[in-house]
Formats: sequence, C-alpha cells, structure tokens
Amino acid sequence: MNVILGKTECRPEDTGFDSSRLEVLHRHLQRIIDQKVICGASYCISHKGKIIASASIGAKSKIDAADPMQPDTVFKIASITKLFTTVAIMQLVEEGLIRLDTPVGEILEAFSEEPFKRITLWHLLTHTSGIYPDGGCFPEYLPKNAWQIIEEHVEHLSVEEMKTFDWVKVGISPGLRRPIGSEWQYSSFGFAILGEVITKVSGQFANDYIMEHIVKPLNMKETAFILTPELAKRHVIYGERNKEWLQSIIDGTFKIDEENFWNRMPSTGGGLHSTVYDLARFGNAMLYKGRFDGVRILGRKSVEKITTVQLHNVPDNCWGANVPDRLFGVGFDMRQGPAYSYSEGTFMHE
Repeated sequence: MNVILGKTECRPEDTGFDSSRLEVLHRHLQRIIDQKVICGASYCISHKGKIIASASIGAKSKIDAADPMQPDTVFKIASITKLFTTVAIMQLVEEGLIRLDTPVGEILEAFSEEPFKRITLWHLLTHTSGIYPDGGCFPEYLPKNAWQIIEEHVEHLSVEEMKTFDWVKVGISPGLRRPIGSEWQYSSFGFAILGEVITKVSGQFANDYIMEHIVKPLNMKETAFILTPELAKRHVIYGERNKEWLQSIIDGTFKIDEENFWNRMPSTGGGLHSTVYDLARFGNAMLYKGRFDGVRILGRKSVEKITTVQLHNVPDNCWGANVPDRLFGVGFDMRQGPAYSYSEGTFMHE
C-alpha cells in the first residue's frame, strides 16, 4: 500500500484527533481500489480549522495504473459547484438585489408565464421548482432533458441568432413534472438557471462572479472553471478522450471558441475543477459562518439560513429513494438516517 502524504498544518493529536483512524481509512481505500470500485483517491481532513491530514493512494488515471494519485490532484468537482452557486446567490441577497422568495420571472422572462410564474429562487435552490430533473432520476419515460433540447435548437442557429437565443425558455419548454413545491427533484438545469440569474442581477457572467467573489477571496488557487496548463497536468484522467483534451491544454493548442454557445452558458450546475485542499478551505468558510483566514464571503445569518433544513414533509423519489421527508437546506444537503453517523446539523453535498 503506497500512501503519498500531503501538506498539513499540525499533527492530528494537536486538535484532539486520533491519528490511528487514518490507517483504517488507508486500508479501506486500498480495499476498494483492489476491488476495482475506484482507481485511486485523495483526501484532506480539516479539524478545528486546521489541516490535520492529507494523503493520496492508488492511481489518478483509469488508463494508466502507474500514474499515481497525488494529494494535490485536480478533479472536476461536478455538482459540488452548486454550493458555490448557492453562496453567490446569497451574496446578492445580502446586497439587497434579490430575495430568496423573488419570483424567477421578475429576472428571467421565460418564467413570467404559466406554469412557471410562482417559481422562486428558493424553489430552484431547494430542487422543488417542479421542472424536469436530471436524466436517470426516475425510471419512467421523460421528455428529452434540457441540455438535449437546447442542443437540438443550437444546431440550427446562426452565429447571429445564438446571441439572442433564450436557452432558458427552450430548456423549460417541457413544462413541469410535478406541482411547484410538492416534491424534491434533483435539477442541475435549475442551477444553470440560477447562474443566469447571477449574471443578470450582478451584471457579471456567473462563472466570473464566482471566481472573483468566492474562489479568489478564499485563496483557492487550484480552483477554476477554465483549466490552466498547470492544473491540467495534475488533473484526474477519466479516459483517452479526456487525456487528449488535457494534453491540448498543457501544450497550449486548445483554444476556447468564444462563439460557441455552450461557452456562453453558465457552468454553475457542475463546471468547477478543484483539489481536496481547496475544498477544505471552502468548507471551513461555511463551518465558520462565512469567514475564514481573515476573509468574509458571507454573513453568519446567511450561512445559518442555507445550512438549516428548509423542507418539511416534501418527498424525494429520485433514484428510488422513496423518502417521505427530504432533509435539505438551501443548496446544501442535510440528510440523516441509518446510513449516516455524523453529527446532527452536518451539511454537505455528495
């Protein structure tokens, strides 16, 4: 078992943590690597605001077992991006520009008509808007997902037409799957819409807003929507095509097509890349009520709001869950149950 140690700020015992538990973690990770559940893993543990343990084990590539995972390996963090989007929305709430109960239709025209008029920002943030969820959430036949519908439209648009293309209206064209507020249905497209809200309200493209107002203030130097050559060198490799793309960034041959519609759409549902160390900084900012390392990104009351259960007796049937009362905050997951053994009040995402 080859464990590569990463940077720490103190010994585990300095914060009252039992370091012998790290060996249990290493054995568990090696076991599921041997079982080919994963090819490798990295972790970073923060306790009482200090990084007490950081390490990696296994490979960072599915196609090259000799390429070791590193403590500073970069991952696409997918839907954890939604938490950054949530914080950005709350920053705009604190600025007095919007409220959580602001109807989306006051900002985006596509929501100003039935059956969408009563959908608020809160509904999108809590996955209770009623719009169609991510593909695979339910076994029954669903209309094509929002991304597929948009792609079909984009294929027939000229460069000039793309500039005024209302992708939000097209994406929600299937209507509602459930009445507003009646069921928890996981919707990444809902968070893309929240990105468009951020863009409209702040006057700054949502990806750039998140980088400027959250990522940079927290000194998250290894977090980005757009990979630099240095970050690409350390990125997890998911397959041959992914390897070729990363190599093109490293070589400097990859160029972003500014006229490509998809590059103008907010990546606020799942577009960030980061490291476990950087995510620990973001997590600490939430644990310490919006402040960390001398920087304030959000007020205490705002953090308390988004990390408090907001749904009551709202069912969740996504992926066969069959849960009658989904515990969810604003953007943050608050689940409890037999499968979980963490402290009450723990907030997370995936």
